Amino acid sequence: MTAVRQVDVLVVGAGPAGLTAAATLAARGAGRVEVLERDRTPGGVPRTCAHGGFGSWRRPLTGPRLARELADAAVRAGAAVRTGVTALDWAGPLDLATVGPQGPEILRARAVVLATGARERPRAARLVPGTRPAGVYTTGELQQAVHLYRQPIGTRAVIVGAEDVSYAAADTVRRAGAQVVALVTDLPAHRTAPARALDTRLRRGVPLLTGTVVAELLGHGRLSGVRIRHHDGRTAVLPCDTVVFTGDFVPEHELARLGGLTLDPRTRGPAVDGALRTSRPGVFA
Repeated sequence: MTAVRQVDVLVVGAGPAGLTAAATLAARGAGRVEVLERDRTPGGVPRTCAHGGFGSWRRPLTGPRLARELADAAVRAGAAVRTGVTALDWAGPLDLATVGPQGPEILRARAVVLATGARERPRAARLVPGTRPAGVYTTGELQQAVHLYRQPIGTRAVIVGAEDVSYAAADTVRRAGAQVVALVTDLPAHRTAPARALDTRLRRGVPLLTGTVVAELLGHGRLSGVRIRHHDGRTAVLPCDTVVFTGDFVPEHELARLGGLTLDPRTRGPAVDGALRTSRPGVFA
């Protein structure tokens, strides 16, 4: 029989939102606050973002530094942060079935905070046809490979997208010692700061192909190229051994959906209009 353990507040997700919520609740006397994180290290996406841009103007931080500080703050406030633990499903109104290093467990709480974040839509969800070679990443997978595991990623990369995160992925590729062949977007223009786009195109020599989609992945064993299609129907092949699908974020809404929270029909994330609408009292997102 699976053991049942009681906590006061259960926070699912140890990214910036979950850690900040846990620190605030613990500091304000919410009782036993426990944070669950399926990864082995708390901090969420920032821990793989070695670049700056976090913190404040007066105190700029890198992503890993921010992740460490948020995790430390939550623990100092009195919250328990448990890593390597996955929330599987609801086992009652405010009960969550979990599994971790110690095996399965049901956690019963007076309130549950869902801070499960979002993920980038991968190649399969974008319905990009072709073979299934090595060398296909999302930005998160790329950053983990380069910054956490120091893995080689190839020598020539195509970046799919032209948002801030796309340009950050291009920086990561260059930091890994690879060449960025091109940024490809189906939009008519980039979606980043003009100065950043201009620097990437002129100083880095990286072309931006607008009105263009990746129509097919090529190669067996290892990616050998991508077939692109312009809006006017013209096609071409870009030789590369790495492709990074960036942006197009979708919420990690599985627990919210199973928990009966009202979902926004456009974003598919929990709907918020000043106060969260939910059919499950005590669950927040």
